[in-house]
Amino acid sequence: MENILYQIKTQKLLKPGMVVGVATSGGSDSMALLHYLHSHQSELDIEVCAIHVDHALREKSADDAQFVMDWCKAHGIRAYKFRIDVARLAEQKKMTIEEAAREARFGVFEALFKKDVVDKIAIAHNMRDQAETILLNLFRGAGLNGASGMDVQRDGLYIRPMLDTPKKAILDYIFANDIPYITDETNQDNSFSRNYIRNLILPLIEEKWQGATEKIVAFGKSCAQDDEYIQSQVFDDAVIYNDKAASVPCSYFLYPDPIVSRMLFKVFAKIGVGKNIERVHIEMLKSLATRGGNGKKLKLPMKVTAFKEYDFITITNKQREKVELNQPFKVGTFDVPNFGSVTIKRTKNKTLAKGELILDESKIPPDAVWRFREYGDMFEKFGGGTKKLKDYLIDKKIPARLRFSIPVLASGKQILAIAGVEIANSVRADENAERVIKIITK
Repeated sequence: MENILYQIKTQKLLKPGMVVGVATSGGSDSMALLHYLHSHQSELDIEVCAIHVDHALREKSADDAQFVMDWCKAHGIRAYKFRIDVARLAEQKKMTIEEAAREARFGVFEALFKKDVVDKIAIAHNMRDQAETILLNLFRGAGLNGASGMDVQRDGLYIRPMLDTPKKAILDYIFANDIPYITDETNQDNSFSRNYIRNLILPLIEEKWQGATEKIVAFGKSCAQDDEYIQSQVFDDAVIYNDKAASVPCSYFLYPDPIVSRMLFKVFAKIGVGKNIERVHIEMLKSLATRGGNGKKLKLPMKVTAFKEYDFITITNKQREKVELNQPFKVGTFDVPNFGSVTIKRTKNKTLAKGELILDESKIPPDAVWRFREYGDMFEKFGGGTKKLKDYLIDKKIPARLRFSIPVLASGKQILAIAGVEIANSVRADENAERVIKIITK
């Protein structure tokens, strides 16, 4: 266990004066880490506290929480406990129990960070957990990044100081220091992917190849070094980001596969998609970019959709609230989520800059409102000729994903203006117009 102190110091995981919350389930690993950090808090000049999240998945879960609280009280350790109905959370968000439990835990941790209760969260993953993670990622089709396993430090907030500690060393420490712990019977439920690997696959591998766990972890470290170098060669300078969407030039897909895949994972991370995107999805995106026709789309996990838009592949994260728009026509400015701002002002200057339109205020019907496109909308083109709004937007090469997010000025099904695009012929401001309105989009 002394390698924990070495890991903390060499990796600079902690600074003097920090409050470190140990994620404490009550199992052998977390109890060992809590005891170890508490025993060394004077040497490290830190304060240690315990954080227990009760997932409410077992009848005895409340007893486990009380066990942690009682042990901490007896040893003078500040402790916090939280109870979250993970089964209900999984049902509401259509997640697996594993995913919901993880979201519950990290939701608690993030709240503690925001309230300045703790500076770091220490998680008791050990060498065996690392080997399980590497295997699990490989079975899911991960590349070098997944094969690297877990990081010792993540986001500057979460630390795993026991990642190089063998399970046997932890159990020896528990025995030598007479540390009680509880056993979670759900750890024997092999319907969970990690338990399947832990209880069935890894023991068979270790039986056949002695020292397999250490060798798997060593392989992960080699992958991490290689991946770090390749990542340093990846750039996304020409990618256009807009809230939860990113437009990737199709020319980017001509680079070598290791660069393309990492560039795409970087794009996914920036638009808020951090999981369930696998190598098979990257291959599908490459195919869309190189062989897909304009307007083709691809649905990916986590409500992610990719579109072929001329010389770009646009990837959108649709995990956002549905936006409604019903804005009466009047002078002023209003914001439109996922679009920008629209400003309406009276003017005598008919000179137009990019994104600006002018129209004759006297020709605007009293029922005109700003809204989003609806099925059946019609548009009278500037200069004459009526078209379905959908067809007009296609002619103007407005990407399909944007056609329902551009504000339009409408009177019934008649579209009078399309923000940042065009005005209808019926509201054009000629040389005799006395009340000119300028529409500015940003």
